[in-house]
Amino acid sequence: MSILFTPANIGTLELPNRLLRSATAESMADEGGYPRTQLKDMYRDLAAGGVGLIITGHMFVHLSGKCHSEMTGIHNDKLIPGLAQLAEAAHARGGKIAVQINHGGMQCAKECVEDAIAPSAVEASISRRSAREIGLDEIRILIEGYGQAARRAREAGFDAIQLHGAHGYLINQFLSPATNRRRDEWGGNFENRLRFLTEVVQAVRVQVGREYPVFIKFGMVDGVEGGLDLESGAKIVARMADLGLDGVEISGGIGGNNVTNVRKGIRRPADEAYFLPLARKARQSTGLPIALVGGFRSREVMENVLTNGEADFISLCRPLISEPDFPNMIRAGTTEKSRCIASNNCWAETRGVGIACKCPLDKMAI
Repeated sequence: MSILFTPANIGTLELPNRLLRSATAESMADEGGYPRTQLKDMYRDLAAGGVGLIITGHMFVHLSGKCHSEMTGIHNDKLIPGLAQLAEAAHARGGKIAVQINHGGMQCAKECVEDAIAPSAVEASISRRSAREIGLDEIRILIEGYGQAARRAREAGFDAIQLHGAHGYLINQFLSPATNRRRDEWGGNFENRLRFLTEVVQAVRVQVGREYPVFIKFGMVDGVEGGLDLESGAKIVARMADLGLDGVEISGGIGGNNVTNVRKGIRRPADEAYFLPLARKARQSTGLPIALVGGFRSREVMENVLTNGEADFISLCRPLISEPDFPNMIRAGTTEKSRCIASNNCWAETRGVGIACKCPLDKMAI
C-alpha cells in the first residue's frame, strides 16, 4: 500500500490517510457568517472523495476579524447549529473535519471592517490597507474570542481545531517583527511577540481541554523585508509542543498586497512542494506531526516527501477544488497527477457562487 494511505495521528485524532484538505476560503456564507447549503455539500463531497482530514476555510472569531464577504463565522453561539450541519455532512460520508479559526487583523476588507487593527500601526504597503495599533483591552477580548470560537467548534461536533498563524493574519502579525513593533509585553523581542500565540493556545485549551486536537497553520517565513526569517520561524516551531499544540502545517508568505504564499503554473514535479525547505527546517526543530502545503500535484512527489520523513501529511488546496475525489482516484490508480494547472482561477467573481475550478481544462494540454 502507498504510504499516502497509511493511518497517522494529530494528537488524539487518528486519520485514515496522510492527505489533508488545506483550509481554503470558500466564500459560501451569508453576510451574517451563516454557512449556505453549498458549503455543507462541499464538505460532503470532500469526505466522500477520500481525503483524510478536511480543514475548513478560515472562520472569523470576532466581528473585527472578518476578512472578506461571504466568510463563515464562528463568533456567536447562534452559529453553532449551522456549523454542526457542516460537521455532520462530513461525518455522514465517513470523513474527519477540523475548523480553522482566524482573525484577519490588518487583512480585513474595508467592506467588512471599517477600523482595521494590527499589533502596530501599519501602512497599506505591507497590507491590504492601513491599520491602527490594537489596544491592550482589545487584545484580551480577542484572545478570549479564539477560546470561545474553539468551544463552539467542539460543541458543533468538529474533530479538531486549527489556528491560522500564517499569511499575514493576526497571529502571524503578532509573531512578525515587520508588523509587531510594540514596546510593551506584546512585542519588541522574540518572547513578547510569541505571547499572543501563547495566550491564544491557553485560552483554547481552557475551553476544549488538553486531549482535544489543536494544531496550527504556520508561515515560517514572511517573504517581506524585516519579516520572519527561517531561523526565527524555526525557533517558533521549536516552542509549539510546549505551548500545547498537537501539530503544525507548514506554509509561508504574506497575502494581501504581497502575495507570496501561492504560486501559479505548477506544471512539472520540480515545481511542486515549493515550501519543502521550510518543512526540512521544521523537522529539525520539532517532533510534532508536520503537514506540508505548497503545489503538490503528483503521487510521486507526495510519496517521496513522506517516505523521506520530511513531512507526515500532505496538504492539498486547489487540486481538491478541481477534483474533490482526487484522493480516491490516486488510491484506485486511475490517476497519478491532479489535473489542476495552478492558474489560481478558483475564486468567486460574483457573490453567491463560491470557489470553483474555472480553468478550461478540456481545451488545455495538462
